[in-house]
Amino acid sequence: MDLTDILPGKLGFGAAPLGNLFRDISEEEALATVETAWNDGIRYYDNAPFYGAGLAELRMGEVLAGRPRDQYVISTKVGRVILDELGDVSVRDRAEKGEAFAHGRANRVINDYGYDATLRSIEDSLKRLRTDHIEIAFVHDVAQDLWGDRWLEKFEEARTGAFRALDRLREEGTIKAWGLGVNKVEPIELLLELQEPQPNAFLLAGRYTLLDHSRALQRLMPLAAKRGVGIVIGGPYNSGALVGGPNFEYAPANPETLERVAKIRAIADRLGVSIKAAGLQFSLANPAVVAVIPGASRPSRIAEDRAALNEVIPASFWQELRDAGLIDLAAPLPG
Repeated sequence: MDLTDILPGKLGFGAAPLGNLFRDISEEEALATVETAWNDGIRYYDNAPFYGAGLAELRMGEVLAGRPRDQYVISTKVGRVILDELGDVSVRDRAEKGEAFAHGRANRVINDYGYDATLRSIEDSLKRLRTDHIEIAFVHDVAQDLWGDRWLEKFEEARTGAFRALDRLREEGTIKAWGLGVNKVEPIELLLELQEPQPNAFLLAGRYTLLDHSRALQRLMPLAAKRGVGIVIGGPYNSGALVGGPNFEYAPANPETLERVAKIRAIADRLGVSIKAAGLQFSLANPAVVAVIPGASRPSRIAEDRAALNEVIPASFWQELRDAGLIDLAAPLPG
């Protein structure tokens, strides 16, 4: 099944902030954010066990459980199993991004891309999300940013484990689509080049944004289009850096990134363009992109994202960014 047949619209909801990403969000605020997204008409919700060690799934499940199940789409991820056993959040390793989710639940997180772990992960997610099926499953973070030189070893673990388990679940109807959910383009390219298995959805976070898109343009986007596999873009604001936040990719932004943001913002301010609008619309302009899922930790952010999606941006804005070398010449532009 094609991803365009599964997803209900271009704008989805990224649930990482519901796992207390970077800050301790109250239960009331988190639930109100999901309620606001629903009331806005958003019907695609992306999640992961990793977000706050199950916290984001629990919060989302509490709100969506009362909604008609045939009216919304959920994607979640595999690759980490959340244990009932508690641990010390402060000593989580790099692959657990302990600093990003320091305010999440203290449950131990086990990294495992094996067959049995994948089936358990989906089963656990179904319980937390209070549903009997999910539409899309992404194999989470099997990439260089988490595993360094070991990423190909982890990819092979997923190829012989998670991929086969997800193929089975797709055949059984528990899921409709599966692929990778990563912050790097190379794992997706590698999987697309394999003859078997056959993924039919991908989530690429932070690599096709206004701040960072050249690498994805070279091979991934043409390859995905050739294979007919849709891509969901996560992290369109690069952990907030694009819209003035201090973080880029779950860590403090470096001076080069901040300078690039400042240049984009200067042009946007002069032409009266919202940075959020520029970010969302740029990502969606590529024909391989099916949807974009900005994260939201406050109810007010939902209206901002919707307005950004609908804002009319003058062609002169995109031309100035190109002239300033801030957009790759090969990048498709909105309009």
